[in-house]
Amino acid sequence: WYQRRVRGLGIQEDLFALAKAGYNSTSNLLTLMGAYVNERNYVVLSSINGNLSELGSLFSHLPCFTQFKAMRRRIFSRILEEVGWEKRATDGHTDSLLRNMLVTTLGKSDDEQVLAKCHELFNQHVSGGKQIEADIRGAVYLTVRQDGKEETYRHLLDLFKKTDLHEERDRIQRILGNGPNAQLRTETLDFAMSDTVRSNDTPFVIHGVANSGAEGRDQTWAFVQEKFPVFKERYSGGFLFTRLVQVTSNFTSMEQYKSVESFFAENKAPSAERAVKQSLESIKLRAAWLDRDGESVAQWFTQQGL
Repeated sequence: WYQRRVRGLGIQEDLFALAKAGYNSTSNLLTLMGAYVNERNYVVLSSINGNLSELGSLFSHLPCFTQFKAMRRRIFSRILEEVGWEKRATDGHTDSLLRNMLVTTLGKSDDEQVLAKCHELFNQHVSGGKQIEADIRGAVYLTVRQDGKEETYRHLLDLFKKTDLHEERDRIQRILGNGPNAQLRTETLDFAMSDTVRSNDTPFVIHGVANSGAEGRDQTWAFVQEKFPVFKERYSGGFLFTRLVQVTSNFTSMEQYKSVESFFAENKAPSAERAVKQSLESIKLRAAWLDRDGESVAQWFTQQGL
């Protein structure tokens, strides 16, 4: 049993690496991933989910992204039905991790039942009723934030201001910018620079905006360029400065590559030189990946009836 799981994990990881490098097709990779609908091991599912997340960031600006989300729902929705939303006496450590991962992923994939349940739990939570269990609270916050509504945003800000627990504040501030509303993303970027947010937390709040999708990445990169002198003075020489550079690593075009390359050629950052090189390598690889497999992947999704 153990050896079968290890082999299954290894095959999926290897095929992902081969597809990313151009030695196998992404369509073959997606076919393999789709076969894991009966998998229940957290380690294996976490690996699949992580690789699907990278594919999601690659496809997020394409028409086939809707079909991609349908595929994720097909893989994970039945597993959440079995795991359930509440802790059980028989739960092990990985059951809590799996539950959080499933709610997060299905929320990002527009699963209607998950969206409805998360809003139900959140409304009870903010009205002073039953509180959301800690092991899925971040996943619920992230899911409801993605509705783009200002009311939800304000509720989350109120929760942030009312708590003294750094764990809760961090949980909220990292997902505030993760929504489709450009105005609220701008507000979050300004919020990240305010005295309300600890200086060491600012890069993570900004990164949350970049994680909201292709538009969020563009918006964040423009903001980082605008505030670059401030960031350089505040964080230069530390890993937090590197974190800000990394908002560019999920870009997917050579036009974006040239933008990043040109900016750092004119704005030297010796302490982040390695991070800049890594981001440029990542952009080039992702652009080539999309150029190579983008059309065939769109065809694959259509053939699957997604």
